Amino acid sequence: MKKFTTAITFFLAVIAPLIIVTVALRQPKEDQRVLDKLREKYLVEHQSGVDHSKMEILQQDFKNPHEITAACLTCHTERGHELLQSAHFKWEREEYIPGRGITYVGKKNLINNFCTGVQSNEGSCMKCHAGYGWDDKDFDFENQYNIDCIVCHDNTGTYLKASGGAGYPVMGENGPDFKAILGSMGLPKSENCGSCHFSGGGGNNVKHGDLELALLTAGREVDVHMGVDGMNMNCVDCHTAENHKMKGRYYGISSTDTDRMSCEECHTAFPHQKSILNEHSIKVACQTCHIPVYAKVNATKMSWDWSTATRKKDGKGFEELDEDGNQTYTSIKGDFDWEKNVVPEYAWFNGTADHHLITDKVDTTQAFLKINTLFGEYRDPKSKIIPMKVHRGRQPYDTENLTVIQAKLWDKEMGKGALWLDLEWERAIEEGMAYVGLPYSGKHDFIDTEMYLPVNHMVSPKSEVVSCKECHTRENGRLAALTDFYMPGRDRSELLDFAGQMLLVMSFIGVLVHSFIRILAARKRRKSIQTL
Repeated sequence: MKKFTTAITFFLAVIAPLIIVTVALRQPKEDQRVLDKLREKYLVEHQSGVDHSKMEILQQDFKNPHEITAACLTCHTERGHELLQSAHFKWEREEYIPGRGITYVGKKNLINNFCTGVQSNEGSCMKCHAGYGWDDKDFDFENQYNIDCIVCHDNTGTYLKASGGAGYPVMGENGPDFKAILGSMGLPKSENCGSCHFSGGGGNNVKHGDLELALLTAGREVDVHMGVDGMNMNCVDCHTAENHKMKGRYYGISSTDTDRMSCEECHTAFPHQKSILNEHSIKVACQTCHIPVYAKVNATKMSWDWSTATRKKDGKGFEELDEDGNQTYTSIKGDFDWEKNVVPEYAWFNGTADHHLITDKVDTTQAFLKINTLFGEYRDPKSKIIPMKVHRGRQPYDTENLTVIQAKLWDKEMGKGALWLDLEWERAIEEGMAYVGLPYSGKHDFIDTEMYLPVNHMVSPKSEVVSCKECHTRENGRLAALTDFYMPGRDRSELLDFAGQMLLVMSFIGVLVHSFIRILAARKRRKSIQTL
């Protein structure tokens, strides 16, 4: 019997684990099988079922871009109606904001702490609008011929919107070859999306920090999804569309928890082999660990101080550059701070947000004004910790009416109050506030602001993810600012410490008692044997 139990013990202790390990090594890991399927799916290049170059209607000499759209709609008959309802064209959507109810917000009317807003500056800002001719309040949002089809569907990479052209492309002899462009129209590429989303805020990587031109050519060390030596995915592989309604939310202008993107849609809710990592995903977004830094190639703008704008040298505006060629000061915009390889800040986020509207009152008792507010907390079951870029600004506000000021920044001609041309704050403020239809008291100052931008791109390879000790540490951990929950390794709890100490003491006592009982039992057995 003793030999039998010894054999069973040996099998359970040695042979069985070896069998389990061998089987595990021979079987592909679950996450690897998922990744293999994803690679198989996304490495297949899309083949268009239409050769636009054979369509005679697209090979004519168009007199204006509206005629091009009309030609597109002769075949794509319903697409115009879809675009008229899209956020890319309307620049607003119906949102529910807690405390405000249902309202319509978007780039059309919300403010930010970069260029403040588009109102009174449409002629310049609409270079990134999917339409033609939006240069004032009278733009017709119901006319489908005002839609720009090419900006999203040009596959030649040669289409270019004119600066200050209210959304119109460069025309004439220096304009693009429309016949070649229309002959190659197809699904949007990352270049199409990036022509606007990479340059938000006034230049490459200025606004987001995780969206820039380098994503078109960089390797997987910059982004495992878009890396040219890896999956080489396009934006629309994740940001899919149904009837031109794109999936994904930019929370500088969005408020509701709808149409969001999530990593779990491809990678499942349990992508890790270790259960402890999967448990983290209950309260920690994938991006928090997998995007340790952003702005990996080119720097991003971290602060913008408008109060120093309008300075001159020898009666003229000037600019100053850092060693990488980034503007650290310009007379038309003020002072900037730039950073590369930025460690994100972190916040709880449940997918809903609020925004400071231009009609809202400024609370000067606060240290800074929140341009947008991301809702969430530890006790909220929908909230997760997310990485953020926090852009800090200093913007003009009306000291009497306590409202943020929308200044007129741009015009085609000098002398019309545009700050970027005339370098005069007072006139620019008067013109801008008159345009938006709000009173201006004639007195202004500057207020500190913060804007919160979730970081979702520039996902690092798994070898470079955030390590455990970067968060679970008492000194300067990544999550040091989130203090509404207990985190092992970072926080101290007198109750837990006492309970732990008592467990150690009781364990030690248990060992002593067990040893004492074993000693007594051994003595009793020896006495029994001796009496026999």
